[in-house]
Amino acid sequence: MIGLILAGGGMMIPILLASIVALAIVFERLWALRYSHLMGGDLVGSVESWITQGQLSSVKIAELARISPLGMILAAGLQNTGNMDAMRARMEDAGRHVAHQMERYLNTLGTIAVISPLLGLLGTVVGIIDVFQSITASGGAAGVNPELLAGGISKALVTTAGGIMVAVPAYIFHRYFRGLVDERIIDMERESIRLVDLIHPVESRQR
Repeated sequence: MIGLILAGGGMMIPILLASIVALAIVFERLWALRYSHLMGGDLVGSVESWITQGQLSSVKIAELARISPLGMILAAGLQNTGNMDAMRARMEDAGRHVAHQMERYLNTLGTIAVISPLLGLLGTVVGIIDVFQSITASGGAAGVNPELLAGGISKALVTTAGGIMVAVPAYIFHRYFRGLVDERIIDMERESIRLVDLIHPVESRQR
Protein backbone atom coordinates (compact mmCIF):
# COMPACT_ATOMS: atom_id res chain seq x y z
CA MET A 1 0.00 0.00 0.00
CA ILE A 2 2.83 2.41 0.86
CA GLY A 3 4.50 1.59 -2.44
CA LEU A 4 1.24 2.36 -4.25
CA ILE A 5 0.98 5.71 -2.50
CA LEU A 6 4.58 6.60 -3.32
CA ALA A 7 4.03 5.55 -6.94
CA GLY A 8 1.28 8.11 -7.33
CA GLY A 9 3.59 11.04 -6.79
CA GLY A 10 2.78 14.41 -5.23
CA MET A 11 -0.97 14.35 -5.95
CA MET A 12 -1.35 11.38 -3.62
CA ILE A 13 -0.61 13.68 -0.67
CA PRO A 14 -3.91 15.64 -0.77
CA ILE A 15 -5.79 12.40 -1.53
CA LEU A 16 -4.18 10.75 1.50
CA LEU A 17 -5.00 13.77 3.68
CA ALA A 18 -8.60 13.68 2.44
CA SER A 19 -8.85 10.00 3.37
CA ILE A 20 -7.58 10.72 6.90
CA VAL A 21 -10.08 13.55 7.38
CA ALA A 22 -12.92 11.40 6.02
CA LEU A 23 -12.01 8.52 8.33
CA ALA A 24 -11.91 10.84 11.35
CA ILE A 25 -15.35 12.26 10.46
CA VAL A 26 -16.84 8.79 10.02
CA PHE A 27 -15.69 7.62 13.45
CA GLU A 28 -16.73 10.89 15.11
CA ARG A 29 -20.23 10.81 13.59
CA LEU A 30 -20.71 7.11 14.40
CA TRP A 31 -20.05 8.01 18.04
CA ALA A 32 -22.05 11.27 18.08
CA LEU A 33 -25.16 9.91 16.33
CA ARG A 34 -25.67 6.94 18.64
CA TYR A 35 -29.32 6.53 19.61
CA SER A 36 -28.53 6.33 23.32
CA HIS A 37 -26.44 9.50 23.17
CA LEU A 38 -29.06 11.55 21.31
CA MET A 39 -32.18 10.29 23.06
CA GLY A 40 -30.98 9.55 26.58
CA GLY A 41 -33.68 7.03 27.43
CA ASP A 42 -37.38 7.57 28.10
CA LEU A 43 -37.16 11.25 29.06
CA VAL A 44 -40.86 11.96 28.58
CA GLY A 45 -41.59 9.12 30.99
CA SER A 46 -39.23 10.74 33.48
CA VAL A 47 -41.00 14.09 33.10
CA GLU A 48 -44.36 12.40 33.63
CA SER A 49 -43.01 10.82 36.81
CA TRP A 50 -41.75 14.19 38.06
CA ILE A 51 -45.12 15.79 37.40
CA THR A 52 -46.99 12.99 39.16
CA GLN A 53 -44.73 13.26 42.20
CA GLY A 54 -44.77 17.08 42.17
CA GLN A 55 -41.01 17.21 41.60
CA LEU A 56 -40.91 19.14 38.32
CA SER A 57 -38.83 22.26 38.96
CA SER A 58 -36.28 24.49 37.27
CA VAL A 59 -33.54 22.30 38.74
CA LYS A 60 -35.09 19.18 37.16
CA ILE A 61 -35.52 20.97 33.84
CA ALA A 62 -31.86 22.03 33.85
CA GLU A 63 -30.90 18.43 34.69
CA LEU A 64 -33.04 17.23 31.77
CA ALA A 65 -31.28 19.59 29.36
CA ARG A 66 -27.90 18.13 30.32
CA ILE A 67 -28.87 14.50 29.72
CA SER A 68 -28.97 14.50 25.92
CA PRO A 69 -29.83 16.62 22.85
CA LEU A 70 -33.43 15.40 23.12
CA GLY A 71 -33.41 16.47 26.77
CA MET A 72 -32.37 19.95 25.66
CA ILE A 73 -35.35 20.12 23.29
CA LEU A 74 -37.80 18.92 25.94
CA ALA A 75 -36.34 21.29 28.51
CA ALA A 76 -36.87 24.20 26.11
CA GLY A 77 -40.54 23.27 25.86
CA LEU A 78 -40.93 22.89 29.62
CA GLN A 79 -39.65 26.43 30.13
CA ASN A 80 -42.79 27.73 28.42
CA THR A 81 -45.69 25.41 29.20
CA GLY A 82 -48.41 28.05 29.56
CA ASN A 83 -49.39 27.95 25.88
CA MET A 84 -49.20 24.90 23.63
CA ASP A 85 -48.20 26.87 20.52
CA ALA A 86 -45.49 28.73 22.41
CA MET A 87 -44.25 25.45 23.84
CA ARG A 88 -44.05 23.91 20.39
CA ALA A 89 -42.27 26.97 19.01
CA ARG A 90 -39.61 26.77 21.72
CA MET A 91 -39.02 23.08 21.04
CA GLU A 92 -38.84 23.70 17.29
CA ASP A 93 -36.17 26.37 17.83
CA ALA A 94 -34.16 24.02 20.03
CA GLY A 95 -34.73 21.21 17.53
CA ARG A 96 -33.22 23.25 14.69
CA HIS A 97 -30.11 23.81 16.78
CA VAL A 98 -29.85 20.09 17.59
CA ALA A 99 -30.39 19.15 13.91
CA HIS A 100 -27.58 21.51 12.93
CA GLN A 101 -25.28 19.81 15.44
CA MET A 102 -26.22 16.36 14.13
CA GLU A 103 -25.30 17.44 10.59
CA ARG A 104 -21.90 18.67 11.73
CA TYR A 105 -19.03 17.74 9.38
CA LEU A 106 -21.37 16.05 6.89
CA ASN A 107 -20.82 18.79 4.29
CA THR A 108 -17.08 18.24 4.64
CA LEU A 109 -17.53 14.50 4.14
CA GLY A 110 -19.67 15.13 1.05
CA THR A 111 -17.08 17.54 -0.32
CA ILE A 112 -14.35 14.90 0.10
CA ALA A 113 -16.51 12.40 -1.77
CA VAL A 114 -16.81 14.85 -4.68
CA ILE A 115 -13.27 16.23 -4.93
CA SER A 116 -11.27 13.03 -4.34
CA PRO A 117 -11.87 11.62 -7.87
CA LEU A 118 -11.11 15.05 -9.31
CA LEU A 119 -7.80 15.17 -7.44
CA GLY A 120 -7.07 11.68 -8.76
CA LEU A 121 -7.92 12.73 -12.29
CA LEU A 122 -5.70 15.79 -11.97
CA GLY A 123 -2.83 13.57 -10.82
CA THR A 124 -3.37 11.30 -13.81
CA VAL A 125 -3.39 14.21 -16.25
CA VAL A 126 -0.17 15.57 -14.74
CA GLY A 127 1.38 12.10 -14.94
CA ILE A 128 0.39 11.65 -18.59
CA ILE A 129 1.84 15.08 -19.39
CA ASP A 130 5.13 13.97 -17.81
CA VAL A 131 5.07 10.79 -19.91
CA PHE A 132 4.62 12.73 -23.15
CA GLN A 133 7.30 15.20 -22.15
CA SER A 134 9.64 12.25 -21.66
CA ILE A 135 8.71 10.95 -25.12
CA THR A 136 9.40 14.36 -26.64
CA ALA A 137 12.73 14.66 -24.84
CA SER A 138 13.83 11.24 -26.10
CA GLY A 139 13.15 12.14 -29.71
CA GLY A 140 9.72 10.55 -30.21
CA ALA A 141 7.91 7.34 -29.37
CA ALA A 142 10.30 5.22 -31.42
CA GLY A 143 13.14 5.96 -29.01
CA VAL A 144 11.20 5.13 -25.85
CA ASN A 145 11.35 1.80 -24.11
CA PRO A 146 7.76 0.40 -24.19
CA GLU A 147 8.18 -0.94 -20.66
CA LEU A 148 9.12 2.49 -19.36
CA LEU A 149 6.20 4.04 -21.24
CA ALA A 150 3.74 1.51 -19.76
CA GLY A 151 5.24 2.04 -16.32
CA GLY A 152 4.81 5.80 -16.59
CA ILE A 153 1.17 5.52 -17.65
CA SER A 154 0.51 2.98 -14.87
CA LYS A 155 2.03 5.38 -12.33
CA ALA A 156 -0.15 8.20 -13.63
CA LEU A 157 -3.32 6.11 -13.19
CA VAL A 158 -2.54 5.36 -9.54
CA THR A 159 -3.90 8.73 -8.43
CA THR A 160 -7.24 8.10 -10.17
CA ALA A 161 -7.53 4.76 -8.42
CA GLY A 162 -6.60 6.38 -5.11
CA GLY A 163 -9.16 9.14 -5.54
CA ILE A 164 -11.95 6.66 -6.30
CA MET A 165 -10.96 4.50 -3.33
CA VAL A 166 -11.41 7.51 -1.04
CA ALA A 167 -14.55 8.85 -2.73
CA VAL A 168 -16.68 5.69 -2.72
CA PRO A 169 -16.69 4.99 1.05
CA ALA A 170 -16.92 8.74 1.79
CA TYR A 171 -20.05 9.00 -0.37
CA ILE A 172 -21.59 5.86 1.15
CA PHE A 173 -21.09 7.13 4.71
CA HIS A 174 -22.30 10.60 3.75
CA ARG A 175 -25.59 9.17 2.50
CA TYR A 176 -25.83 6.86 5.50
CA PHE A 177 -25.36 9.70 8.00
CA ARG A 178 -27.89 11.89 6.17
CA GLY A 179 -30.48 9.16 6.48
CA LEU A 180 -29.54 8.54 10.11
CA VAL A 181 -29.94 12.22 10.97
CA ASP A 182 -33.41 12.26 9.36
CA GLU A 183 -34.35 9.17 11.35
CA ARG A 184 -33.15 10.69 14.62
CA ILE A 185 -35.04 13.92 13.92
CA ILE A 186 -38.26 11.95 13.43
CA ASP A 187 -37.64 10.13 16.73
CA MET A 188 -37.16 13.45 18.51
CA GLU A 189 -40.30 14.90 16.93
CA ARG A 190 -42.26 11.90 18.19
CA GLU A 191 -40.99 12.40 21.74
CA SER A 192 -41.70 16.13 21.56
CA ILE A 193 -45.30 15.42 20.57
CA ARG A 194 -45.56 13.02 23.52
CA LEU A 195 -44.47 15.82 25.84
CA VAL A 196 -46.98 18.29 24.36
CA ASP A 197 -49.76 15.71 24.76
CA LEU A 198 -48.66 15.19 28.36
CA ILE A 199 -48.64 18.88 29.28
CA HIS A 200 -51.66 19.95 27.19
CA PRO A 201 -53.82 16.81 26.81
CA VAL A 202 -57.10 18.69 26.26
CA GLU A 203 -55.75 21.07 23.59
CA SER A 204 -53.97 18.24 21.82
CA ARG A 205 -57.19 16.20 21.56
CA GLN A 206 -59.12 19.21 20.26
CA ARG A 207 -56.64 19.58 17.40
